[in-house]
Amino acid sequence: MPITIASGAAERSEAEALFEFHAAAPTAIQAALGMNRTRLGGGIVTSMAHDTTSYWNKALGFGDTAPVTEDLLAEIIAFYRAEKAPTAVIQIAPSQLPADWPELCARHGLREGAPWLKLAAPVEEVVARAGDENDSTLSCGPLPPGDAVQWGTVMMRAFGMPEPLYSELAAGTATGHENWHPHAVWLGSELVGTGTLAVRDGIGQMFGGAVLPHARQRGGQTALLGARAQMAQKLGCTWLVAETGAEGPGEHNSSLHNMLRLGFIVQYERPNWIWTPDQS
Repeated sequence: MPITIASGAAERSEAEALFEFHAAAPTAIQAALGMNRTRLGGGIVTSMAHDTTSYWNKALGFGDTAPVTEDLLAEIIAFYRAEKAPTAVIQIAPSQLPADWPELCARHGLREGAPWLKLAAPVEEVVARAGDENDSTLSCGPLPPGDAVQWGTVMMRAFGMPEPLYSELAAGTATGHENWHPHAVWLGSELVGTGTLAVRDGIGQMFGGAVLPHARQRGGQTALLGARAQMAQKLGCTWLVAETGAEGPGEHNSSLHNMLRLGFIVQYERPNWIWTPDQS
């Protein structure tokens, strides 16, 4: 029987991590990017009026403590309109979608985008498997506090996002946040990969795992997953949770296969529901 985690716990882990990551950005960066956030219907809504990546306007974590309704959807959209968000992505576990969700999407101008996968794994399983695969040619470990901005820069560069402003956004949780545990990989003395772990309620949330192109195919992603799993184990976590893009026809997602190899199990596929101001 597949090992599963309750969808509510898995969604809440991701939602709270994103909310904290968003809120930890320096005040000047939040102002420059037009950032704001709120809590609605048991979930979280983050906005970035000046986002050029179509990534940071997200609403998720809904359906566990309160049902997903048309009123909730209208509240989410009203928030994004008020914040002048250029677009937004609403992410809801499929088990929490109401029966009339297609009709709600049509009325409010949501379109279905490429899906993500929610994955989870027992901490002990990942630690054991990562130990068996310790063949990286990179060094990996916790991030020294003085390297936070460089770490944020590498994260944004590896994900193909702009570096000005966004690097400082990424660096926000890298220092002074006791439930966040940033790690890095180095090629010699060069910081070439990032990944952090947000710990909450016995769950370790994987976040920001990425390696620069010239340092890939060296085991860096696996090393980052293993190091963070070991940290989660030390902190008493029982579960690890992560997300990545689903593979389309002919596509290969290396991050997905790295996680599957270390014992992560796909819990469900979750569509991204995309909203733009001109569609509703």
